[in-house]
Amino acid sequence: MTFFEGFPIAGRSNKSRINNKNKKHHAKTIRHMKLTSLAITFTAAVGLLFNTTVRAAEDSALMQPVKSVLDHYLMIQAELAKDSIKGLDEHANAIAKAVKGDDMKMLSPEVAKQAEALAQAKDLKTAREAFNPLSKSLIKYLADNKAGKGTYHEAYCPMVKASWLQTGKDIKNPYMGTEMLTCGELKN
Repeated sequence: MTFFEGFPIAGRSNKSRINNKNKKHHAKTIRHMKLTSLAITFTAAVGLLFNTTVRAAEDSALMQPVKSVLDHYLMIQAELAKDSIKGLDEHANAIAKAVKGDDMKMLSPEVAKQAEALAQAKDLKTAREAFNPLSKSLIKYLADNKAGKGTYHEAYCPMVKASWLQTGKDIKNPYMGTEMLTCGELKN
């Protein structure tokens, strides 16, 4: 046994104290990094969940039969813009049938009545007159349900003081047709 055994050697004890401090600091740093990583992952997951929920809410606002009703409505709008009533009765009847067959009653029964009146139109003037209340109802539905933003645009014609829905940004006026096809403005 040497003289120094049992006595702490300055170099060794300082090193072990420093190593112990480093180990404790290192362990705290790792714990902190794990917690930070967990917090970031949790935040990202919540953000993704929220984004998916918002998108689902937007999509659910356009569930069937609403999506089908709007598709048929747009076909009618396009035909009226071309001064045509071709297929108008079929599309209008499809709207009425979809609304009446909806167990969830997403759209008002008034929409079905308006579509049936439109289906009965035998000329362009009568069809355009019947198109106006249907347009008002569908515009109101989209506004009330905050649905269809960026897809469906409300357009307004000051000449006939009437609005309609369309998907493109170029005005296609169903009330004036080819006579004044681009008369109007987008409201949203």
